[in-house]
Amino acid sequence: MARILIVDDSPSQLMGIQRIVEKLGHDTLVAEDGAAGVEVARRELPDLVLMDVVMPNLNGFQATRSICRDATTRHIPVVLVTTKDQETDRVWGMRQGARAYITKPFNEAQLGEVLEQLLPA
Repeated sequence: MARILIVDDSPSQLMGIQRIVEKLGHDTLVAEDGAAGVEVARRELPDLVLMDVVMPNLNGFQATRSICRDATTRHIPVVLVTTKDQETDRVWGMRQGARAYITKPFNEAQLGEVLEQLLPA
């Protein structure tokens, strides 16, 4: 069982993702914007971060870059989970350090597969 940080500014998206992650057997932490997500990641050192992109304060690309370049948190895989479905967004997200990119809407099987690939056995 992993501890997964979910960062999303939409309460309904946050709850929906949280429900899927917990159904897959993992514990969750939540943050409602990118800046809070970076702070929680530094404080709690989760096993993985699911990061929305379009958020106030610090967007998901900026927050991902911050997590992936910080010595304390760079080992934590970040998965971008977003409605931004353009190839340029995907490329940019991966260049910021994301290990995977999932577009919304997604299903439980898609998320489960990514978690299985990125979490230690």
